[in-house]
Amino acid sequence: MPDHSSPHSQEQPDEAVTPKTDEGMAPPTLEGGKTLFVDANDPQCYPRPSAALKDAGPEDQVFVKPGIYEDRVFVADRNIRLIGAGRDKVQIFSRRSSPLYLQRVTSGRVEGLTFRYVGSDQHSAMNILDSVCTITKCRILEGILSGVVMYGPECRPTFSENEVCYNRESGIFSFAGARPYISQNTCFGNHHFGIAVRDDGTSPDIVRNISRDNMLSGILLFHSAKALLLNNHCHGNQHWGIVMTPDCQSSPAQEKLLEANTLGENPRGSLIITHEPLAEIGR
Repeated sequence: MPDHSSPHSQEQPDEAVTPKTDEGMAPPTLEGGKTLFVDANDPQCYPRPSAALKDAGPEDQVFVKPGIYEDRVFVADRNIRLIGAGRDKVQIFSRRSSPLYLQRVTSGRVEGLTFRYVGSDQHSAMNILDSVCTITKCRILEGILSGVVMYGPECRPTFSENEVCYNRESGIFSFAGARPYISQNTCFGNHHFGIAVRDDGTSPDIVRNISRDNMLSGILLFHSAKALLLNNHCHGNQHWGIVMTPDCQSSPAQEKLLEANTLGENPRGSLIITHEPLAEIGR
C-alpha cells in the first residue's frame, strides 16, 4: 500500500490498492493510466478521495466506491479524473470548507458524486476557479453561500446533468469573467436563485436547465452580465422566472426570451427587468 502522505508518485500501486476484481466497476482509463480505488471500509483501498488523488498520475483516474467520506478535495494546476459510483451512493462532505475546490484545473472529469457542506462558516459546496473540466451527474447541496461558484476569466467548465439543491444562497453562481457551459442541470430548493450570473465579462451558456421551487427567481442576470439563455424551464419559483438588470445582455434578446424558454407558473410572472433585483434580501 502506498504511503498516502508521501509526495505524488508515478509508480504503479501494489495489487492491494487496485484490486483486479473491482476494475469492472470503474470506467476505462486513459491510455497508459490506472485506476486508484477509494473505499473507507476496505483497508486495501485508499480511505479518502484526496489521498488517492495525491498519488494519481496524469493519465490515472480515482474511482470512489459507495460510502460517506469526510474529506476536502483540493486540486490545483493539473488535470482531474474523479469518478464516483453514483451521486445516490457516494457522498463527500466537509465541515470546515468546500468539499471540492478546483483551481486552474486544466482538463478532466468529475462524475457521480454528492458534495455536501455541513459547516457553519461562509463556504460553498463547490468552488471552481479558472478551471476547464467536465462536472456531470453530481449533486451539490447545503452550501452556506451558493452551492456552486464559478469564477475567473479562464473559468470555462462544462457543468451538466447535475442536481444543485438546498443551498443558502443561489444554486449556481457564475461571476468575475467566467464563461461556463451550464446545461441540463436541475436547481431546486435554493434560498435565493436557481442560477445567478454577475459582472461584465461573465458570459455563460445556460441551456436546457430546470430551475424550480427556489425561494426567489429561477435565473438572475445582473451587473452587466451576458448569457445565452435557451430552452430553460423555470417554474414554481417564489418570484419570477427570469430577473435581469437593464445593463445585462441576453441571447436571444430580452423580447425573445419568453419564446426561447419556458417561464410559466411563477407567481410574480415570467420575466422582469429591474434596477434592484436583490432589494428583497437587503442588497
